[in-house]
Amino acid sequence: MALIKSISGIRGTIGGKEGGNLTPLDIVKFTAAFVSFIKARSSKKQVKLVVGRDARISGAMANHMVVGTALSLGADIIDAGLTTTPTVEIAVPLADADGGIILTASHNPKEWNALKLLNEKGEFISAQDGQELLELISENKFSFNQVDELGVYYLDQSFNEEHIQQVLAMPLVNVDLIRAANFKVAVDCVNSTGGIVLPKLLKQLGVEQIEKLYCDPTGDFPHNPEPLPENLKEISALMTTQKADVGFVVDPDVDRLAIVCEDGSMFGEEYTLVAVADYILQHKKGNTVSNLSSTRALRDVTEKHGGTYYASAVGEVNVVDKMKEVNAVIGGEGNGGIIDPVLHYGRDALVGIALFLTHLAKTKLKCSELRKSYPDYYISKNKIELSPKLNVDKILEKMEEKYKNVPHSTIDGLKIDFKDEWVHLRKSNTEAIIRIYAESKSSDKANELAEKVMQEINAIIC
Repeated sequence: MALIKSISGIRGTIGGKEGGNLTPLDIVKFTAAFVSFIKARSSKKQVKLVVGRDARISGAMANHMVVGTALSLGADIIDAGLTTTPTVEIAVPLADADGGIILTASHNPKEWNALKLLNEKGEFISAQDGQELLELISENKFSFNQVDELGVYYLDQSFNEEHIQQVLAMPLVNVDLIRAANFKVAVDCVNSTGGIVLPKLLKQLGVEQIEKLYCDPTGDFPHNPEPLPENLKEISALMTTQKADVGFVVDPDVDRLAIVCEDGSMFGEEYTLVAVADYILQHKKGNTVSNLSSTRALRDVTEKHGGTYYASAVGEVNVVDKMKEVNAVIGGEGNGGIIDPVLHYGRDALVGIALFLTHLAKTKLKCSELRKSYPDYYISKNKIELSPKLNVDKILEKMEEKYKNVPHSTIDGLKIDFKDEWVHLRKSNTEAIIRIYAESKSSDKANELAEKVMQEINAIIC
């Protein structure tokens, strides 16, 4: 199976042997390293952490391991229970905590779980912090506290409601407008924690008609939990049979948002951010940020409103760093991740839903009509498998030399910007592959561009 340790956390499949899968021993070691890291960097005598989890089957087991380990190292624990990733991000500063741990493998299937790590701001730890953490794990030297110095455990399940209230209080969320629109909304929460928070959020946004699909937080995912079109056939059919106005789909930890139109068509994960940014920029002039692999449509919308678009390296922490650098008013990723700094610097599907519904109500358009108002781009996602002996960096250097006279970026692999299309080449940190994302004005053109670049790479390899 699999165990992946990285600067952003540890993830793997449950069961098997230590070091090869995500076992209790791996969870204990990683938690001990993180608590030790937090204690070392904190000037406080007693550190405090917020822990929350999605509904996946292994969540309760992992939670017990994390909480017990942290307590044994003298950390006080606030257990937020079944909740979302953005909720824990909000809870950390609310609780004046020194960090947080989220037990979720995001969009991965049910056999996976992971520990995601937050700093005292409720933001994902930096690459530098992550590297220090990996070094601590490799040393495997932890000092556990004696009985009179154990941490204290608190259960606080109020953060879901607090999160909802903070979303409702955002200046550009208009509950009266949403209520007046009398929307009928369908949701697919893939039997995870979205099933707890989304219906409550929608009710408080003034939505009285809610069609629920897979809202029982059992962790038994009824389909592949990644909110991609091929996994959303049931809610697509539900839209037309129940005559819903809009559908919302979230991943198990509710930081990604996919939207389904009233005719069952996909709004497109790439366009979740585009639509929300369009609404934000109508009321607040400023800059936007997404990662290099996200659609060019965000740049088009941003420039239409007089702002400047910036691209970051792939990864939420990189998007957040760039947003802070350029003082962006909205940002995120093309996987349906909305980051609105008004509330917090993290991807948040609850924020996305509230802002999108306000936008939809204000336009008085059908969901499909709103989607048609944005420029059409299509992304082709591919990869080339390589021999582990090959030097991927050298291959990318040769591709950069080939396209040296075309606008390009090397902040994350190589992205080449043509007039009406682009291609992004990234090496994997865990596999001997090059990922190739190409975007153009049609799916055929995007596939053609990707195929052309793959042929050029193969020619270099040969």
